Amino acid sequence: MSNPMRPPRTPRPSASPRPRTTIRSGTARSALPAVALTGALLLAGCSGTADTEPPGSTSAKMNPSPATTPTWAPVTGSPQVIPAVRSFRRADGRGWRPSSGARVVVPAGAKSNVADEAQRLAEELGGMTVVYGDQTVRPGDIEVKLSGKNGADNVPVQSTADEAYTLTASGTRLTLTAPTDAGIFYGTRTVKQAVRAAGGLPEGTIEDRPDRPQRGMSLDNARKPYTQDWIEARLREIADLKLNQFQLHFSDDQGFRIQSDTHPEVVSADHLTKAQVRQIIALARSLHISVVPELDSPGHLGAVLDHYPDLRLRNAQGRVIPGAIDISNPKAAPLIDSLLKEMSELFTNPKGAPAYWHLGGDEYQALMSSSPSTSYPQLARAARQKYGSGGTVEDLTTGWLNDRQKTVEAKGKNRIEAWNDGFFASPRVSADKNRMVDYWTGKETGKRDPASFLREGRDVMNFNDEYLYYVLGEPNQFTYPTGQRIYQSWTPMVIRGTQPVAVPASMTGPDRIPGARFAIWSDRAQAQTQQQVAAGIRLPLAALAQKTWDPRTPALSWAAFQALANRV
Repeated sequence: MSNPMRPPRTPRPSASPRPRTTIRSGTARSALPAVALTGALLLAGCSGTADTEPPGSTSAKMNPSPATTPTWAPVTGSPQVIPAVRSFRRADGRGWRPSSGARVVVPAGAKSNVADEAQRLAEELGGMTVVYGDQTVRPGDIEVKLSGKNGADNVPVQSTADEAYTLTASGTRLTLTAPTDAGIFYGTRTVKQAVRAAGGLPEGTIEDRPDRPQRGMSLDNARKPYTQDWIEARLREIADLKLNQFQLHFSDDQGFRIQSDTHPEVVSADHLTKAQVRQIIALARSLHISVVPELDSPGHLGAVLDHYPDLRLRNAQGRVIPGAIDISNPKAAPLIDSLLKEMSELFTNPKGAPAYWHLGGDEYQALMSSSPSTSYPQLARAARQKYGSGGTVEDLTTGWLNDRQKTVEAKGKNRIEAWNDGFFASPRVSADKNRMVDYWTGKETGKRDPASFLREGRDVMNFNDEYLYYVLGEPNQFTYPTGQRIYQSWTPMVIRGTQPVAVPASMTGPDRIPGARFAIWSDRAQAQTQQQVAAGIRLPLAALAQKTWDPRTPALSWAAFQALANRV
């Protein structure tokens, strides 16, 4: 039977390939406006004679050294950034602004693991010179240096401590330190936003780190194909907000949206090539964003099963159940495992970094029946054959997901997730203990309170559909979430409904509720254009970033936060 609460996967006509859009990388937000920056440099800079540029400069003639300390109007107030910094110690002074002749100084050298972060910041601030090695930090400069161990590019983050950074504006100089290049990157996001919002940073020291280690966005690319350009623009957008995860739901009843060499027949006409996916992954990695691929099963497989009709699940009356695979059929697992292996090899991960995979597991129609064993006797028989006389359809389905987890783990994936309605009350079989619960709803058949998952020792990621579900067309009583509601009423502890989960505080920390993702679902694909989606999710993403970075009541009013979001 159909589920009245989560948006149904309504079939849509096959889309013809559409041309790539030209909104690549959200350039209007990825670099400072040229006119405004030029004005800032002219106002902040001072006249003087040219010095000899220190050795190691990348652009000595283009950016001559100032002869005297630059002058500018003091930067006042607190740092103006999203998410707000967690700690700022004010000091007396004029703060820091970009100025003519100022440089980005990287003591660790051009081959260090923060050189790329320094180069990016220099470009975003209008083309500042970057210098390397043992340099004198001059008035107006930004010094970028690691406080932890030097290592390879993009050092894997293991905890929020690895994402921490310190920024000190003192005596017209700015110093950015962090234990890893991820922390350096987030510090550069603060500098970029502060310049956009207020022209610079006030005098004093920022000490900042996130509260939750996992903060991100999920995109349903299966029912509505989004272009590579659009996806990359969103990656840059969420990176500037210090979000660090991007989940890609690329297969559903309406489409399989990534090139497959093992099963080309299942691929929709409008899809991402493997080369495009690799480019998306590379960009995400450079922005310290982990990609979480999702190939949903045993439900939501309609696009695959269109080419394998014999594997479709049928009920006792012989009626085909849309999107559901017959997990009792011995040919079902090899087909899905083949796709899982191929896609696991496509979605690579840096050595030592978390390797994510999402199994789906939601809305398997057999388990939404009032009597699964009666409605689907072939599943009941298979369960008894595999698990003994007491085996149930729930056991069989749990075993299916356990087996799919083994498949992706064999390919190196070590952070496995599934939707909360993919965890069943199974008498004989338990869901793998290392699988995280992605909790989206408490309205499904067989619903469980998120507290029960926490009490049994599972980690729970917050996808609360009350606040964090952006469902195109607003079907089934869904309404587009607003940034204001997230900002004022939601925290990572509000997993279901509108109240915090009722468990001891020891179960609600970042180690048990690691964070949240904002989900875009494309149920009515034509309800909004890609540009309308981008506009609609902008403030909710900013609010999510604020509340996952710091779940405390924000200092700014919603009106002030919204105004700031429009500036940064």
